[in-house]
Amino acid sequence: MENIYSALQKRLNMYSLGFPETQSKIEITILKKLFSEEDAKLFLELSPKLETAESIAVRIGKNVNELQMHLEDMVKRGLLFKKMKDGISKYGAIPFIHGIFEFQIKRLSKDLAMLLEQYYEEGLSKAVAKSTNLFLRPIPVNESIETKSTVAPFEDAVAIIKQAPVIAVADCICRKEKKIVGKGCDKPMETCLMFGSMAEYYIENDLGRKISADEAIAIVTEAQKHGMVTQPGTAQNPAGMCSCCGDCCAVLLSIKRFPKPAEMVFSNYFAQTNDNCTSCGNCIDMCQMDAIEITDIAHVNLDRCIGCGLCVIACPNDAVQLIPKEEKKIPPKTSGEQMMEMAKQRGVLPK
Repeated sequence: MENIYSALQKRLNMYSLGFPETQSKIEITILKKLFSEEDAKLFLELSPKLETAESIAVRIGKNVNELQMHLEDMVKRGLLFKKMKDGISKYGAIPFIHGIFEFQIKRLSKDLAMLLEQYYEEGLSKAVAKSTNLFLRPIPVNESIETKSTVAPFEDAVAIIKQAPVIAVADCICRKEKKIVGKGCDKPMETCLMFGSMAEYYIENDLGRKISADEAIAIVTEAQKHGMVTQPGTAQNPAGMCSCCGDCCAVLLSIKRFPKPAEMVFSNYFAQTNDNCTSCGNCIDMCQMDAIEITDIAHVNLDRCIGCGLCVIACPNDAVQLIPKEEKKIPPKTSGEQMMEMAKQRGVLPK
């Protein structure tokens, strides 16, 4: 009979960015730290499709009251997702990223952080890199786009934020983990935005706090000033928006290791310099992909540029601008469609 934790690893590997097996089995150690055997068995009975406790109880032959207590306990420990509507609670399985990993933001110990760091190096980094283009997408800083350019609503951070019915902000799990293990940076911590039902989950489980659209816009604007890349989920109405740095972010760190990060992201822009450049170096300090070098003037390596626009706002001389790519990419409409496309790309579902 297959070990319950091996079965859990395989199930999690089907979702989102995956949860790959490693030679050292460090992923099993992580699962044992987070899940009891009973937790693992219940998780394997569920899917991302949300169900009531009553429905699950009938399906798996459990007492509904005992089952609901177990479901609520797993929700509180960040092992399941819960959505409440019209007083009815529904539960579902979640990926490791975004999901179980991020939901440990208030429980992240040094021991777990060290295990996660090892797992990232041994297997997770490569899995993240394979699906980056459909997970998070860099979108341009507002000030970096010329007013004559047409910016689609899904490429405008302000428009994305303003359409959200509920907004929560939480600490960045990536920066927190790096800080715990003595790495990373000193950029702002409370920068991760959640929208809609995901925001409600964060608020209900004390993982983040509710904020207004104006507060969210101010957080993103301040993060950009600190050289952080604005990255919503790759959907037109994403469940969240990250402000990422090249020192800590699992996504940016993964693609940064490759020679052509530009080919690995969902982006519609690239940066270009002009003769106004005075070689001040501000753009180099701001770039999270090491895409700029200075010879006579600053030059952008288009293989590495992800079109975030940070270099544009860093330049004091209007020497950098974002140029729209000829072929415009349109993200999936919903987060559900985004997850389906990721599953197809990873070979979990047929194309």
